[in-house]
Amino acid sequence: MSWFKKKDKEQGSAPSSETFENEETVRTEAAVPKKPAVPQPEPPKPGFIFRLRKGLSKTREILTTDIDELFTIGKKTEELLEELEERLITSDVGVEITQELIAKLSKKASRLSDANQLKEALKAEIITLLQRSAQASEKNHSGPHIVMVIGVNGVGKTTTIGKLAAKSKAGGKKVMIAAADTFRAAAIEQLTIWAERAGVDIVRHRENADPAAVAYDSVESAVARGKDIVFVDTAGRLHTKVNLMEELKKINRAISKKIPDAPHEVLLVLDATTGQNALSQARMFNEALGVTGIALTKLDGTARGGIVISICSTLNIPLKYIGVGENIEDLQDFDPVQFANALF
Repeated sequence: MSWFKKKDKEQGSAPSSETFENEETVRTEAAVPKKPAVPQPEPPKPGFIFRLRKGLSKTREILTTDIDELFTIGKKTEELLEELEERLITSDVGVEITQELIAKLSKKASRLSDANQLKEALKAEIITLLQRSAQASEKNHSGPHIVMVIGVNGVGKTTTIGKLAAKSKAGGKKVMIAAADTFRAAAIEQLTIWAERAGVDIVRHRENADPAAVAYDSVESAVARGKDIVFVDTAGRLHTKVNLMEELKKINRAISKKIPDAPHEVLLVLDATTGQNALSQARMFNEALGVTGIALTKLDGTARGGIVISICSTLNIPLKYIGVGENIEDLQDFDPVQFANALF
């Protein structure tokens, strides 16, 4: 019996070579402290000009690639301009504006000996057209600046309001949002999320409430609370076009009851991917409400970037903002020279 106990004790007290190796490994690892990982700096986000160029890549491919090819194959001037005319129309510049551009380029044709010269001449003419849409100077007024935002459903109206509210707040403005699109529950929820993200106030009623009442209450609240700017969301679809326009006019009147010279801006949001249809929408809304500015969204990834030229040159309405993505910084003030440079 004692022999078994002694044997057990001897067996228990004799560590294996594997145990020694493991202990040695632990001691060795403990003796060498690990170097802390060096934090890697985050790569800088690409700037707006880069994102704009990327967004216009399909339009640029239609225009500039073909210009290079046309010169390479040695086409005659008349044939070259005819081909260019087709490319401009394809990118949604519009027939009348395209013909105007081609007529001006044909006068300079004898002095254009290579593709780069033609591109520069075309860019100069495009800048001239883009600058037709002069930015109207804001009039001084007392009380909050009221911006009524209009447009059909699906153009990015709610998102545009959220971005503008965030940008205004970042610029030191006291901002309020009015959720007056009461016919679409998702619009109210979206605006509420944007208001929370931007840290701005929102006035909202129940679904299907009177939109004009929401607008009036928002303006009244903004005056009482000393707000600088109010963005009023509106419906983009009712049973008929007539119903929609009458509803928007009613909101307009409700706002002006509280502030006689308001709304100070009527901002129309258009979707660049709809091409020439965007022009039809602009004319329709302008006739009913007197549009004072345009925000053009979804320029990223469309081959219809020429619609910007068409809007600026055919409508006597300033193009105020262009959007090339989902982030707040992807909505920027429109700059004609910057846009033309990105197009080439």
